[in-house]
Amino acid sequence: MASAAEQLAANLNLQAFAKASELQKRLLFTAGALIIYRLGTYIPLPGIDPVAFEQAFTQFSGGILGVFNAFSGGAIERMAIFALNVMPYITASIIMQIMAVSIPKLEALKKEGEAGRKQINQYTRYLTVFLATFQAYSIVVGLEAGGLVVDPGWFYRISGVLTLVGGTMFLMWLGEQITARGVGNGVSLIIFAGIVAEFPRALIQLLASARTGSIAPLAALAIIALAIGLVLFIVFMERSQRRLLIQYPKRQVGNRMFGGDTSFLPLKLNTAGVIPPIFASSILLMPATIGAFNPDASATGWFGTVLALVGHGQPLYLFLYGAMIIFFAFFYTSIVFNPEETAENLRKYGGFLPGIRPGKRTAEYIDYVLTRLTTVGALYIAFVCLLPEWLIAQYQVPFYIGGTSILIVVSVTMDTVTQIQSHLLAHQYEGLIKKSRLRGRAR
Repeated sequence: MASAAEQLAANLNLQAFAKASELQKRLLFTAGALIIYRLGTYIPLPGIDPVAFEQAFTQFSGGILGVFNAFSGGAIERMAIFALNVMPYITASIIMQIMAVSIPKLEALKKEGEAGRKQINQYTRYLTVFLATFQAYSIVVGLEAGGLVVDPGWFYRISGVLTLVGGTMFLMWLGEQITARGVGNGVSLIIFAGIVAEFPRALIQLLASARTGSIAPLAALAIIALAIGLVLFIVFMERSQRRLLIQYPKRQVGNRMFGGDTSFLPLKLNTAGVIPPIFASSILLMPATIGAFNPDASATGWFGTVLALVGHGQPLYLFLYGAMIIFFAFFYTSIVFNPEETAENLRKYGGFLPGIRPGKRTAEYIDYVLTRLTTVGALYIAFVCLLPEWLIAQYQVPFYIGGTSILIVVSVTMDTVTQIQSHLLAHQYEGLIKKSRLRGRAR
């Protein structure tokens, strides 16, 4: 027999959505915030020569700038006020997660609950300002050295740094507002909106290449079919999880028995999410970016040889890319999930895995299962990212159709849909409670 939650979930439809006024307000707020973000990606940085920068960007787009431009929704290509996007905030969050594991004071703050989490978030904001300032100053100095500035000088540098840092802090605040007053994770939705906004242009470029003969028409159709197949495959793998059965002992209070319930500990197949491919691609594209800024050094010598070996589609590049994805998948999973802490929490609340002693043995078993799951998850992410990477090199497919972009879009979409369903379920529960109260008053 289906549970009450399953029966409510089966009854979710447009009529239930029409009655959920709170959910409608949240969706409208989320849409308005994302529209504001997209408008900001078209406001150029003061003092930039747009024609000269457009010509220079075509040379740099093969490096790390091309990756970040995809995540920023084309803001770097237009050198907009949101060119840094939320990348400094994401980097700061990852650094704080690593430091929370290695520094005892931060680890103690993490265990203090809501108050500790707010303090860590405040440290993350400070680190975001520092990283954004460093990146913004590097950008404005690089633009000035490249002759892409109309009126170079300290006034341009200060105004450029303040504009770029202010844009990042505004997006960070906007993401927090979306998370609190909208639907879904705000920072993830900002990246999602930037990638999705460039999908139509990427598709038009692909079809135009097929029409002009740069890509065979059958190859273009195969690429589109592959992208659809990757979406289905990612949905299946992201929903896959291993459920560990947890039992709670019975206890007697007076003449009545309490407890004896069972639940599950869900372990996702891909705990690391999209962090491994983002880190791996950023590191591997660094030589291409350096070569774009130093064309003389990249043409000859050992640096030119390295640049040729780690180019798009080269065997060494694909091997290093896959190896780094697997490494970062294990590394980031070890940061975000601690088997010993999970086993200690289970023991504290009286839960145990059937046939396994609480404490150390439980932690070892969870770590064993998590290692096997992470191995499968890391290989899955490597496959999803390597196959489109080869297509990008062979057929000049835009990065927006790459595995990392599709992985981000699918993951964020699934998370947002899940939150929408949760709001609808909560609305239905509230309606049932109100009906029961009205019936009680009538009686």
